Amino acid sequence: MIKVGLVSLGCAKNLIDSEIMIGHLQQAGMVMTPEAELADVLIVNTCSFIDMAKKESIGAIHDAVDAREGAAKRERQKIIVAGCLSQRFAQELPGLMPDVDAFIGLDQITQVAPIIAKMFGKDVEQENLVTEKPMYIPDYDTPRFRLTPKHFAYIKIAEGCNHPCSFCIIPKIRGKHRSRTQESVVKEARDLVAAGVKEINLISQDTTYFGMDKWEGQRPNPRSGVDSSRGESLASLIRELNAIEGEFWIRLLYTHPAHWSDDLIQAIAESPKVARYIDMPLQHISDHMLGLMKRETNGQYIRDLVSRIRAGIPGIAIRTTFIVGFPGETEVDFEELIKFIEETRFERAGVFNYSQEEGTRAAKMEGQIHHMTRKRRWNEAMRAIQQSVESFNKEVIGKKVRVLVEEAGVARGEMDAPDIDTTVFVNKKLPVGRFADVTIKDWRGYDLVAQ
Repeated sequence: MIKVGLVSLGCAKNLIDSEIMIGHLQQAGMVMTPEAELADVLIVNTCSFIDMAKKESIGAIHDAVDAREGAAKRERQKIIVAGCLSQRFAQELPGLMPDVDAFIGLDQITQVAPIIAKMFGKDVEQENLVTEKPMYIPDYDTPRFRLTPKHFAYIKIAEGCNHPCSFCIIPKIRGKHRSRTQESVVKEARDLVAAGVKEINLISQDTTYFGMDKWEGQRPNPRSGVDSSRGESLASLIRELNAIEGEFWIRLLYTHPAHWSDDLIQAIAESPKVARYIDMPLQHISDHMLGLMKRETNGQYIRDLVSRIRAGIPGIAIRTTFIVGFPGETEVDFEELIKFIEETRFERAGVFNYSQEEGTRAAKMEGQIHHMTRKRRWNEAMRAIQQSVESFNKEVIGKKVRVLVEEAGVARGEMDAPDIDTTVFVNKKLPVGRFADVTIKDWRGYDLVAQ
């Protein structure tokens, strides 16, 4: 039997791709091993969203090649590079990495087993199997082996992105937005809940665009109050998921401000199983910067949207991210952003230091900001966010909250997504993978301490 090892890098969307590859490998009778030195084939599923992710991916590939060359017993080991790095640099990587046996893209994740079998059928030269424009999207019955704990899972409801953001390379890597059917997502969610999953995290490049790519005619104005009669939407999906029997959370990740609607706000408010938490990257508040970033919104629209969401969904926690040091960002732009952070008091937030990514429009813009200025602005923005979060944490003291226990003594609240948000320290006797009601008695930086 062929033994396969896999290194999965990047975001939750990439993690699902890894889970799908493992599912198909196991279906083909191949055996997974966590020990790279025992693997006949080592797959490195890469990320290349920003420069830091590229460096991590390239380092993991070089480590795999070096380890193989340094151990005689691994000399027959094959190395496959998958994921966003191979998709983004399909033409360049084969020449730069001659010791890699194969490069596969996003459309090949379900074909990984026959690709591997072919490698051991005869001596083959390096193969580049990446297709130019990926079209694949998973379905509810796609073979998949979950790598998350038993109590939570991710569901990829769509793939690709149609947005023109000038800083982002994702549309060129993952192709145009393509939604799954609502029926497919609901079937997958129902199976996960039946298997004991207590939290379903809905993900895609833009979850708020779910279903809208199939609508006829022009995209509606979000302020007009989009309703589900136009076709499937995130609002109609939420209502269907909320109707599934069982005790579980539905969490919305990666929403885009341009596609929020009154109907979506109402659907969340009416659905008690939807966690009072939304992830909505805003990137900036200055009209000048939002225009340069091609964000399809302006500052007043964002301010109004945040107010509408908070008024329409009592108790909601808004998580967002911003970019500082983007080309052309002035001190006036930056000060407007700091003031917005301080006034809006986001419950959860983060900041990216602008990364100049080749292949994006922003990379060619004039007015690139000096790295020391970017660093200073990042530090100032992070201080403003930390003060906001700490102020919010103080207000939570004495309140009873429901948490999902992650491991002994560690839990997450309704306003905390896996891996990125606050930790709630709880009694170590609380059962892992179960909900518990606790009272917050203290806070430590970003984290909370419960009785």
